[in-house]
Parts: sequence; C-alpha cells; structure tokens
Amino acid sequence: MIIHLDLDCYFVSAERTRTPFLKGKPVVVCKSGDRAIFSSDDQKRVMTERVGAFNGLFQHERAWNGFERFGWKKEFMDEQGRIHGIVIAKSYECKPYGIKTGTMLSDALKMCPNLCVVPGDHLFYQLLSGRLREFLQTKIPILEQYSIDEFWGDLNGWIDDDETYPFIRSLQKEILETFDLPLSIGASTSKWIAKLATDFNKPYGITLVPAEEILPFVSPLPIHDFPGIGKVLARRLEGYRIKTLGDVVRSRDLLHSWGRVGEELLRKITGTDKEAVNPHHDRQSIGISRNFHLIREREEIKRRMIILSRHLSYTIMKLSVMPTTYFLKIRYEGGVKSSVSRTVDRPFSETLLREVVMDMLGTIDTLPSYGIHHIALSASNFVSLSKPKTFSLLEANVDAKSRKLSDSLTRLRDKYGVDILRCAVEKG
Repeated sequence: MIIHLDLDCYFVSAERTRTPFLKGKPVVVCKSGDRAIFSSDDQKRVMTERVGAFNGLFQHERAWNGFERFGWKKEFMDEQGRIHGIVIAKSYECKPYGIKTGTMLSDALKMCPNLCVVPGDHLFYQLLSGRLREFLQTKIPILEQYSIDEFWGDLNGWIDDDETYPFIRSLQKEILETFDLPLSIGASTSKWIAKLATDFNKPYGITLVPAEEILPFVSPLPIHDFPGIGKVLARRLEGYRIKTLGDVVRSRDLLHSWGRVGEELLRKITGTDKEAVNPHHDRQSIGISRNFHLIREREEIKRRMIILSRHLSYTIMKLSVMPTTYFLKIRYEGGVKSSVSRTVDRPFSETLLREVVMDMLGTIDTLPSYGIHHIALSASNFVSLSKPKTFSLLEANVDAKSRKLSDSLTRLRDKYGVDILRCAVEKG
C-alpha cells in the first residue's frame, strides 16, 4: 500500500503547538509584503529547503515571545490605520464565516470580529516540518515529501496490506502525541488515489481504498476533486459534459484520443499508473518573489531587482547548479502582468544574473506610468550530465573572472551573512 499524509491546516496547527490558547478558535495566519529583504539594514536570514508554495529558500528569523491578541497590528496596520495582508491559512473554525485562503485580512476581520490573527513564521513551519520528516523516516522505509505539509510513504514489503489500517491509525495517534499536529491519512495501491482518499475525509480522518474499491470510490466524485485535474483540463472535460470521475472513466475512447495527457490521466484516476514514491527529486528551477506596496519610481524597482538577484545568486551558488534560462515577471497596479524568459549559454555568475535581469526589466516594463507591486525572478534549465551545453567562447575570460568572484562572495556570505556585500545602488 501507498499512504498519503496531509497535515490539517498546517500553519494554524503549527502555531497551536506553541500557543494552545488558539485551539478551537477561528484563526488565520497572514502574510504581507517582505519589507525586511529590501531594508538597507543587515538582516538575519536562514537558507532552508523549499517545501511549500508560500515558502522561499530564504527565511527571516522571527523573534517569538508568545501570542499577543492584537500583536498583529504592528505588522499589518500602517500609520494611517489601514490594514493590509492576506490570509495564507485558516482554521476549520473559520469556515462558517466564509474566510478563505487569499482573503484580504481587512475583509476577514469584518467577516469574523473575534478572529485570532497570527503573522506567518515560515522558518518555524519549515523547521517543524523537517522534524516531522525525520520522524517519519524512522517509521516508513520510502518517504517522499510532496510539500511542506504533505508526504507519501510506500509500505510495500514493510507492512502487510491487511495491517495497513492499524499501522496508519497508530502512526496518526503517535504524531499527534509527539508533535501535537493533527493530520489525515489516505491509503491505496496508487499515489494519487491515496491523496484523493486523504482529501475525502478531513480533518483527522483515515480513508483506505483497496485496489478493488478504487472505481466505486472515485466514480461519484466531481472532476475538480482529483489532484491531477487543474482548471484548464477541467474546462476541457466539461466541454464534453464530463462532470464526475466516473464520467472520465466511461469516456476512455475520448481520453485515448488526447494522447499521452489523456492516457496518463485515465491511469491515475483508475489507480493503474504505477507511479512510484520518489524520495529524491531533481530540482527544476529556483526562484524568489516578493509583493510590496505600489512603487512608481523605477530606480527603486531596479534597486529591488538587484537585491532579489543577490539572494537568488547566493542560493544558486549554494545549491551548485548551473542555470541557463532566466525568467522575470512583474505585476502592475490593476492586475496587469508582464513577463519574459531568456536563455543565455554562459556560465552562471552573480554579475551575469544582474546584467540579464536589468536587461529583461527594460524589455518588459512597457507601462512606465504604472506602479509595480510584485516581482518574481527564477532560474532554470540547469546544465547536467544528462543535459550538457556548450557555452559561448566570446566572453569566456570575463565569465571565468565573474565566476571566481561569485565563489569568493559565496564564501564571505557563508561566514558573515548574505547582506555582508551589496551593490552600491542597494543602499538607495
């Protein structure tokens, strides 16, 4: 059997491990723009493994002195009394009030006046998740961490199928007693059916779906419930009046006509995909992004681009990867977006990244009168033994010197912190 473990309302549950007062109350964890990263003051940051949608590789150490009922105002309320920030996690007690992930904090407080608000502490969440992973590795021989709060485990050859239920029930109880973290567990012969089973019975549920029960289990479920069906694919299926997973299975001929995409989806839904639990994943990309209050001055935007480039460069050097494709996205006021990617067949260095980023910004910033409130920067298309590349010889000498400089910068930042050396323009 393969099992899927999903921590219930993880960010909220993590906060409750150190603040029991929050248990049973409507709680939201919120975030706002990261002002610390753009400060000219040195900050204490920790580089961690990225294990979640809201978690970057760099996290700030946040002093924690206990929960303050209205302590959130120091972070989410400005001098004019305006409340900013968005909900990134909410407890089950928030459901009757209609609060969802992505709800503006100002709206959430109106929807639930007695709401408990906690500023997000992503470093704490990642470290706690890491401790749980280490614990699970002592219980499950093959473990895959899917996100900061989700894991798959392969029990085949370790736990007999007829012992699966008592094993996961005992595991669920032990995790609650050891970490004070509630979680739901699904089990089946397929990874994606196990994940679907977990979502079927939350919070603190257990659902076991043997191979012979997969089709009866999935058939009545809406297509939107399946983790492998996104919005685009759902619209495509609905165009054929396919509304349930049973409808998908009954439309085999249609799915086969879609080629590999349709055939893979059909195998996942029927539990015949045979996708293995994979403890190790090759990194496909590295990125950093930040939201902030609207900025119109382009010199300040350039300053922030260089700061993000410095952090991304240090991360790339620490992970010992060699990217050749770079991606930049900016978001203007009014929801307008602009993005560009560029492939550069030259050895990576911080100097190169900074040059490419500044050039890309000049290319995509086509609305100079619009304010910008979001920047996203990433690197991908890594060179490896299986994906070799021939670099340009035109700038070989310059690139060799830049690479040597980046190595020296990395050693200094390892010792003194990522802020120890900055470009002059970063001081603003």
